[in-house]
Amino acid sequence: MTDPTRCRRLEENLCFAVYQANHAFTAAYRPLLEPLGLTYPQYLVMLLLWEGDGLAVKEIGGRLGLDSGTLTPLLKRMEAAGLLKRARDAADERQVRIALTPRGRAMEGEAAAIFPALACHAGEDAAALRDALAALAARLRGALSPG
Repeated sequence: MTDPTRCRRLEENLCFAVYQANHAFTAAYRPLLEPLGLTYPQYLVMLLLWEGDGLAVKEIGGRLGLDSGTLTPLLKRMEAAGLLKRARDAADERQVRIALTPRGRAMEGEAAAIFPALACHAGEDAAALRDALAALAARLRGALSPG
């Protein structure tokens, strides 16, 4: 059994290690994204749109774990930068769909070097760590969901 007094120390908490890793990732991405004029959250949106253009705002928010209050201003800034267009869905006007502009689509080629540039620093066990963190996140979401 885990000693409950150990959990009082900051360095003993898994959440703090994940928090530190998140900050390290953001800092590592910053100089790679700066020439593209993207922040890390904007880069994540672009990754989703390069996978499948024309996503609904709700789909993007769900995949990234962002609420509309955070996502809408981010998308507005990206639209102002000429990377994407927001438009009401013709079949369901309650939904807003996001489509890449030609500039946003072309940026995919410019961003192609970002993943390999960071992958070499992440180490050989990066895929296993990614999978373990995804499983942990799913377990935590399951533990917190009502029902």
